[in-house]
Amino acid sequence: MPSIIDRFLGLFSLDLGIDLGTANTLVAVRNKGIVINEPSWVAIDRKTRQVKAVGAEAKEMVGRTPARIVAIRPLRDGVISDFEVTEAMLRYFIEKAHSRNLLNVPRPRVVIGIPSGVTEVEKRAVYDAALSAGAREAFLIEEPMAAAVGAGLPVMEAQGSLVVDIGGGTTEVAVFSLGGIVVSRSIRVAGDEMDEDVINYARQKYNLLIGERMAEKVKIAIGSAYSLPEEKTMTLRGRNLVTGLPEAVEVSSIEIREAISGSISTIIETVRATLDETPPELVADLMESGIALAGGGALIQGIVERIADETNIHTWIAEDPLTCVARGAEAVLEKLDELSPILVGLERRSTSAATTSVRRVA
Repeated sequence: MPSIIDRFLGLFSLDLGIDLGTANTLVAVRNKGIVINEPSWVAIDRKTRQVKAVGAEAKEMVGRTPARIVAIRPLRDGVISDFEVTEAMLRYFIEKAHSRNLLNVPRPRVVIGIPSGVTEVEKRAVYDAALSAGAREAFLIEEPMAAAVGAGLPVMEAQGSLVVDIGGGTTEVAVFSLGGIVVSRSIRVAGDEMDEDVINYARQKYNLLIGERMAEKVKIAIGSAYSLPEEKTMTLRGRNLVTGLPEAVEVSSIEIREAISGSISTIIETVRATLDETPPELVADLMESGIALAGGGALIQGIVERIADETNIHTWIAEDPLTCVARGAEAVLEKLDELSPILVGLERRSTSAATTSVRRVA
């Protein structure tokens, strides 16, 4: 329970909905919408572990830092891989969200999205990191549920809804009804794996070594899951692995589609497997309501048509898919009593023991 001081400071703090993503972290303030959308990167000093930069500033340092500084992502596949750095990143975003407030010591209530397939230890890691970063109360919500709420789906009604949330580290597929998840699958194949696919393709076909940022840029610009009405081209820039010299190669959207086809096929097979486990009555609902796509992966060209063809169900992209989880978390804060049943519970255990366990795992 929050202390008296925390409750007092909470009167002057903002309630926050946080999408703690592998690739990007978004923060929404209750009744105000999205206020922060920055990459989940942190630059730290290797020796002292001192934080040098967070977010967009840290991502700009990737591949450009001296030996003593390293830019890292403290989350991998949707879960915390470095507890202390994640705590520092959360603290930075919480303080930034309060930057226009008079309060220098914010104690907000936060709702944080987590992947549906995480373990109890991984849930506890997110919970503890939020409290350590300054939250007076932390609530967890599964990302597909938050995405469904953010997309405006009737998750509390006796009606089937299906969300495919393709993020940076994980893809979440879930069917909802009456405020609960009926069937769900979580796979660690998403945007990051597509970037890696592009890197491997450039290496194998052109002997060209490119960085993560170049791969992501190409994926966003000309990556596709379905044939395009007009195929595109783009220039890949990197280092030739044979000569060791800089080189530029022009690639087509056909090639990039081939490169990421394995990851796309895995995601679609997960959707099909989820539908196969869904009760017939809910499948009938889904044929009317369709499949909602959320997350950055929803913006891959042709993904809507590909999923619709493979499942025989109308597929659509949620409004502003990148912010669905954060907006869903914000909506839960606005109706906390009404929507509390959709929050994730934690096993009862002492905070000190939990923190020790998490730090050891991380």
